[in-house]
Amino acid sequence: MKVEIYDQVYHLKGEQDEAYMTELAHFVDGKMRSIAEATHMVDSLRVSMLAALNIADELFELRERKGAIEGPLRKRVERCVTLVEKALESAAPRD
Repeated sequence: MKVEIYDQVYHLKGEQDEAYMTELAHFVDGKMRSIAEATHMVDSLRVSMLAALNIADELFELRERKGAIEGPLRKRVERCVTLVEKALESAAPRD
């Protein structure tokens, strides 16, 4: 399939559907255009590098938030499972 990113056409192959790949391309294109507008850069290589760093920063922030949420959540789930197991054990008929 063909996508256009920052006025360049790229031919992509992937296991994802075309709508998803197009959405990714639009996202990258939008990042590059907003960076070019904010920095007044015209060099597409520099703009793409700044866009990549910006996207990587967003990814790392999301991973950090996910880790901060998953740790306490996992502990709560483990406590709930323990409580349910104890309740089931006490409710089981004894021989």
